[in-house]
Amino acid sequence: MRLRRVSTPIERFREILRIPTVSHVDESLVDTVAFDLLHDTIARLYPRVHDELEREVVAGHALLYRWRGTTPERPLVLMAHQDVVPVDPTEWRHPPFAAEISGEGADAEIHARGAIDDKGALVAILEAVEVALADGVVPAHDVYLAFGHNEETAGDGARAIATVLQERGIRPALVLDEGGAVVEGVLPGVGVPTAMVGVAERGVMTLTLTVHEAGGHASTPPSFPAPARLARAIGRLHRHPFPVRLAPPVRAMLATLAPHARGPLRPLLANLAVTAPLLARALPLAGPETNAIVRTTAVVTELDGAVGENVLATRARATVNVRLLTGDTVEGAIARVRRVIGDPAVEVELRQGSDPSPVSPWRGEPWRRIATAVADTLGTDVVTTPYLQLGASDSRWFTGISEHVYRFTPFHLTRAERDALHAPNERIRVGVWLRGIAFYGALIRAS
Repeated sequence: MRLRRVSTPIERFREILRIPTVSHVDESLVDTVAFDLLHDTIARLYPRVHDELEREVVAGHALLYRWRGTTPERPLVLMAHQDVVPVDPTEWRHPPFAAEISGEGADAEIHARGAIDDKGALVAILEAVEVALADGVVPAHDVYLAFGHNEETAGDGARAIATVLQERGIRPALVLDEGGAVVEGVLPGVGVPTAMVGVAERGVMTLTLTVHEAGGHASTPPSFPAPARLARAIGRLHRHPFPVRLAPPVRAMLATLAPHARGPLRPLLANLAVTAPLLARALPLAGPETNAIVRTTAVVTELDGAVGENVLATRARATVNVRLLTGDTVEGAIARVRRVIGDPAVEVELRQGSDPSPVSPWRGEPWRRIATAVADTLGTDVVTTPYLQLGASDSRWFTGISEHVYRFTPFHLTRAERDALHAPNERIRVGVWLRGIAFYGALIRAS
């Protein structure tokens, strides 16, 4: 008689990482079979989750699980997304969907697309729920698992889940999605590890700048061709960035970190009523991340022009990605871009956009639950602080049904590990990932 081999959390994690659930803006390119395989694999690897929780498939491939607690009121929602961004395997040191391990022990690294963003959280949540079910845990309140399938592109899977919950009158007491992590050196002079919990996220919008002209042969160019006019507009946009200021979540972060700062930074952080303008001007000098927390950013990401190298462009176009600071609006940003460019021949059009999210409170019982879980599982020396989420997440769709929407991934990440998100060589350390499971378990037991 052959005994069934019992897999470990790491082996289950690696098996899920090997499934290439890649999102594409052009949805005709999406391999839906991979998502079907992921669903089947989750059911096989997590039999208690599959058998004891109510499971729905929403909007094609988004997953919604309900774990009934003692009461359905004020449930907990744990979020993650199934999809990952595309890869170029030639740029990776390890095959991106092989989930290879390098090193030994807790510092060993799992190399795979999605190791952090965001299958790391998805599988850690499943592990925590499976263990709690095996231990006979009955949560005081319902627990929902909401796993969108296209966060990296449209995000309408999570939006559909939020709509389902809203239609059922469900008002979560706490929603937790991906976001900040445990990091060190978030500010020069602050050496303590910090759990960066997003209480809000910036808005996101896409603009197109377009210049039209008659076209013709490149041998007889006009005095100011369309690409040159477009380049001037881009230059003006780059030379005149949005103004800096400290939004409320950033002020709260700086105030929280003030007691842990060293040297001249400490009095600056401790006296924000006086020093805020100075800090707002200084933070952009510390790097791209600190620049992005004090201003709306606008960057050109795509350019296109003529159809051939010897043909004048009849249309030159640039795509501008704008991330809106808390307090700014889509309408206001468009007006400012037009004013800065100052050329009516450059058409500025909105392709899509959403204002910044509401700000969730960094006081009260839901916040304390997160901070307590951090201290209990990630280290008593870790300082939990409010944070302004720089990128967009699926959680933005849940702000209409809950006032307590937070963005935090319970992994202690180095600068190099954070830089690998959406880039080659994404990876996570084994010990770091296992501690993340404990965090979700503590949060569930406190629900």
